[in-house]
Amino acid sequence: MAEKREDLSEEDEGHLRRAIALSREKMHANLGGPFGAVIAKTGRVVAEGWNQVISSKDPTAHAEVTAIRLASTRLGHFVLEGCTLYSSCEPCPMCLAAAYWARVDRVVYAATRADAAAGGFDDELLYRELPLPPDQRSLPMSQALHSEAARVFDEWRAKADKVMY
Repeated sequence: MAEKREDLSEEDEGHLRRAIALSREKMHANLGGPFGAVIAKTGRVVAEGWNQVISSKDPTAHAEVTAIRLASTRLGHFVLEGCTLYSSCEPCPMCLAAAYWARVDRVVYAATRADAAAGGFDDELLYRELPLPPDQRSLPMSQALHSEAARVFDEWRAKADKVMY
């Protein structure tokens, strides 16, 4: 069966292969699930990440998130424009949101979310829940103290020394 392949450069394929290698290496080291990520800027690797959920006991320590955190630290900024995120697997909703927040230029991934689901990593619930209004989600949510919290946003808008992100 032929693989679907976008027009990727040899450099892209090299970074993607490194992300796959990280997923295998760190999984076998029992550091987390089988996920790896690489962030490159102008062809140079800025950061590598791997799933550290088990080793760090942090449910948000997915490969893409750990790579984004390290890249931001190394580049000294929370905006990763000019960077490409290479992931061994299609990013879950959290990691995809992190890629958007980091403003990477693009994401290149290998395995699909269906492959991850077949391995026991099923994020389909999240994909179904996110478009729902809060009161229709399976995770109970309550809203309170709206006006108190909204005033903080008024203060933010008036803050002269704020840094937008």
